Amino acid sequence: MTAHDHTTRTPVEEALSAGRSQYLAFVRRRISDPDLAEDILQEALLRAFRAAPDIDDEERLAAWFYRVLRNAIVDAYRRRDVQNRRTERLHEGHDLAAPSEEDERTLCECFRALLPALRPEYAAVLSAVDLDERPPHEVAAEFGLTTNNLNVRRHRARRALRESLEATCRVCADHGCLDCTCETAPVL
Repeated sequence: MTAHDHTTRTPVEEALSAGRSQYLAFVRRRISDPDLAEDILQEALLRAFRAAPDIDDEERLAAWFYRVLRNAIVDAYRRRDVQNRRTERLHEGHDLAAPSEEDERTLCECFRALLPALRPEYAAVLSAVDLDERPPHEVAAEFGLTTNNLNVRRHRARRALRESLEATCRVCADHGCLDCTCETAPVL
């Protein structure tokens, strides 16, 4: 056996392991998701095992570890808030709902001629969800994507189509057209 056997635990590790159920209950009272609570505790224990001060008094050790846990909980909430803000920014100003009847009446039909010029995966998403009105979760499964990834691709596809329409149709792209005269307008 070596001088530092990996099965030998320090007094700090012993004390923290002994209080594990209490620590988990503390985290669960503040975090509703039991899996996330467990992850937070595990992360805090690892951090504590690596950086635990040499505290002989168990009460001081417990007080120190509760501070570590509180910081870990705050960090988890911050990460969640950052992720939520990113998601909100992604969808901000981009209503993914179907167009209204008024939008349908004023929609420039030039977009149909421009679809083949888009990246194939963009054209496929727009065709399936927006034109064929298939449910996004069904299309996502067909394309091997998550619904969130499909929505991101759909947003990018719409942006690419909008840029193409603005370059081709100019005024129609912004204001809609009832009697399209653009060069790329399909012949009926």
